[in-house]
Amino acid sequence: MRSDRTPRRAALAIALASLLTASAMPALAQEHPKKIRIGVIGAGNIGGTIGSLWVKDGHEVMFASRHPETLAPMIAELGPKARAGTPEEAITFGDAVFVAVPYKAYPDLSKDLASSLAGKVVLDAGNATQKRDGALFDEVQANGIGTTSAKYFPGAKLVRAFNAANYKIFAKAGANGGKDRPGGRMAIPIAGDDPAALNVAEGLVRDAGFDPVVVGPLKDADKFAITSPGFGHEATAPELREKLGLGK
Repeated sequence: MRSDRTPRRAALAIALASLLTASAMPALAQEHPKKIRIGVIGAGNIGGTIGSLWVKDGHEVMFASRHPETLAPMIAELGPKARAGTPEEAITFGDAVFVAVPYKAYPDLSKDLASSLAGKVVLDAGNATQKRDGALFDEVQANGIGTTSAKYFPGAKLVRAFNAANYKIFAKAGANGGKDRPGGRMAIPIAGDDPAALNVAEGLVRDAGFDPVVVGPLKDADKFAITSPGFGHEATAPELREKLGLGK
């Protein structure tokens, strides 16, 4: 009889240990959020800076260029989680896509890639300037930056993000997960119409070393567009909410 009870007790102990492990899984999942694949369209100052912060956080990132071979030095420096590809390859690769190109490129980008971006979570960092973008700047002034971007990327789950500061500020404030910034992590204003896409964007903002502040739907992206009162603030989340009149 004793020989029968011993295996049973061992089996019960194993089952109990399994239950305890399973009950702990949600907490572990929260401590170690799932990493996703990100395609970065435009590997220049903004795309290269933010994309590199995501790589350092553990995401796999494909940086896109019409000539991917030119990105070899950056990819080698970032390590195995970084790779280079064409814009089409980056869109296919990414669970989410970060667009960080000069705004004047949006009409051509739309012709080439809009159909591929449909249904994708797309973080849009472009800014329109009068000197560079001409008629496109006038369109933004008339219709709003969020509405204009949505026109060029129809069907994409668009979120405006990482457009409200200089890349050098992003590089400094996001270093080491934002932990070294005096006073707390820098806030990044974001705006979008799709709740699920906003949720993804919030997570990616945090993973880059910043705190997200949801300003509202896409039409509210004008509140932190270039030349607006909400642009260019290196502030914490509470400070930025106060500046934008969002309350707590």
